[in-house]
Amino acid sequence: MIESPDAVITSNLEPGERLLWTGQPQAGVRLRRTDLVQIPFSLLWGGFAFFWEYAALTDSRGAHAARHQDIFVDLFPLFGIPFVLAGLYLIFGRFFYDAWARSRTYYGITSTRVVIAKHLFSLQVKSLQLRTLSDVTLDQRGDGSGSITFGSGSRNWWRGSGWPGGRRDSAPAFELIERAASVYETIRLAQRSAT
Repeated sequence: MIESPDAVITSNLEPGERLLWTGQPQAGVRLRRTDLVQIPFSLLWGGFAFFWEYAALTDSRGAHAARHQDIFVDLFPLFGIPFVLAGLYLIFGRFFYDAWARSRTYYGITSTRVVIAKHLFSLQVKSLQLRTLSDVTLDQRGDGSGSITFGSGSRNWWRGSGWPGGRRDSAPAFELIERAASVYETIRLAQRSAT
């Protein structure tokens, strides 16, 4: 069940804590800068996997036509199925997984902390204390949307867009939010008030 950002963040407030802002990432399928590298790579991977599987299937049929009874030849096409499935995920599936994950991600700013809650398979809540938060980086687009990154993390080309394990080492962030500069100012004001 998809909940509102206010409901999710409010349920995680501590006594005396005030809620200053809540939001969610933009909905739907989105392209990111990292897709400049990921899309060509996924097409190469998928193309090779599809070609290899096609070749394995046609060779297997040819062996049957020649009445060749080798069990390895019969099972050879099965080895390519995981690679074809991975190719389909990399080409198409990761965009839909990313959109689904963003629809279940909630952001909040309180009087004492920044909260990132994700309700994918279970509820995961990450809190960052405003007093100890040193690096806050705004990355704004021309339409006013953008991302706010907390701390420093790796900038890998596979980060984002639902790439498996791509966000594990990355810094926490409010990704793809509306009016990013306004949210950034709310964080900076809350930091000054928290000290």
